[in-house]
Amino acid sequence: MKNIAKQYIKWAVVLSVFTGTVSCESDYLETDPTTAASEDAAYSSAANLMAIVNGMHRDMYYRQSDQGQNGQGGIMIIMDALADDLVFPSTGNGWYVSAVRWQDQVNDNASNDLYPYQFYYALIRNANMVIANGPSVPAPTAADAATIKTAIGEAYAFRAFCYYMLVQIYGKRYVPGTNNTQLGVPIRLLANEVPLARNTVEEVYTQINKDLDEAAARLGSTRATKSHFNDKVILGLKARIALTQGNYAAAVTAAQSARTGFPLMDNATYTAGFNNLAGNGEWMWGATIIADQGDTFSNFGAYMSRNFNSTNIRQAPKAINSKLFLSFPSTDIRTKNFDPTGAHNSLGLPSTYSKFPYTGQKFLAASQADSRVDVPYMRSAEMYLIEAEALARSGNEAGSKAVFDVFAKNRNPSYAGATTTGAAYITEILNSRRLEFWGEGFRFLDLKRLNQGLDRTGANHSSVVTNNVMTVANTDLRWEFLIPRTEINANPLIVQNPL
Repeated sequence: MKNIAKQYIKWAVVLSVFTGTVSCESDYLETDPTTAASEDAAYSSAANLMAIVNGMHRDMYYRQSDQGQNGQGGIMIIMDALADDLVFPSTGNGWYVSAVRWQDQVNDNASNDLYPYQFYYALIRNANMVIANGPSVPAPTAADAATIKTAIGEAYAFRAFCYYMLVQIYGKRYVPGTNNTQLGVPIRLLANEVPLARNTVEEVYTQINKDLDEAAARLGSTRATKSHFNDKVILGLKARIALTQGNYAAAVTAAQSARTGFPLMDNATYTAGFNNLAGNGEWMWGATIIADQGDTFSNFGAYMSRNFNSTNIRQAPKAINSKLFLSFPSTDIRTKNFDPTGAHNSLGLPSTYSKFPYTGQKFLAASQADSRVDVPYMRSAEMYLIEAEALARSGNEAGSKAVFDVFAKNRNPSYAGATTTGAAYITEILNSRRLEFWGEGFRFLDLKRLNQGLDRTGANHSSVVTNNVMTVANTDLRWEFLIPRTEINANPLIVQNPL
């Protein structure tokens, strides 16, 4: 019996090895002589092994199935659409509206309920293949040995990242200081089809941290591009995960080390469109979509930019929660990426573009005809905010303010320093995090991590667009996505989430 990890895997070995690209079709791996030969070729050299890893990085931004399922970027949009800070002023042509209405995760046959499960387990399967076969790949030169070591290190990093996303989406939240025996997701460490039961949330996080340690042992500072993992990105992931687990001392240490060498961007750069991964020193990890590898109406920028000429952008430009926006002074540079009037005069938008208040121009596509936008996965700003939050929660408020003030004054030269204390000060950090990472896929996961409910009231959310889903209690069962029906049907050991 096939499980979803195999049924939906995009096996990219043939094209990645022989043409340097990744398959965009449903070339699912089957055990037949042709595939076996291709698999042998994939592990015949260090270059071919790395080609698989390169293909995995491309899959992070490439269209997987439906138009809105554009790799990690599509999941980032879903995670923010579920929350309170990304506002859809109209339904437009319908993309992601079902996520806004909390309809996807309660339907185990829904495409967007399946999509994250399919996407991350596909990457995990390829990672498992690299980890299993990498040590036997010939290494006639020292350079080959180094390439193999890096490829295996990146595979471990991919597996850790994917399990971190999966357990947050399909499992219950991690509760610091408890045994966390609640159900997470199956830990699949071999590329086979043996049915597996769901592991506990604690077991999944244990595996994530183990994989990150393995990645750290193999990866240094050198990497091909910023789309790849290196030692700093591994530290950044460790900081994220330590914060989620309430391991604040580890979060502080990892965040401090991770951000070294990635200075905060200046104010002019902050309003330049978030589209220069290679040239922006603050960006630690992300994706630059190559011109001949994009998918015009499926790229991240086709939904999140303000200037691309698509039906979705024209009819449903994305806005910020007005209550959040108005809580920050105009001297904060981050507010300049949103227009309270919706006119966006500096962009010269044609009259065919609908105008709504508080729409964002944080992300600017290459042009009205080219939807490509660099996709941010990690920035050093996150490390400052992780460090500040972790220090505050561990009782070192003075140390936290020293870190937070550096960050806040970079974003707002008029900021006089934090004057709040206790819970109010932590809220100030969290609100800054909300504004900072608008559109970058953090908010739903942050609400879940913090055990907070959804509250869209008192802002510019449309009850028509949200279908009156304006509040959701933190105890609501819908915070856990249902396990997709395809997996339930294929794997007799899987237990469904309650609803």
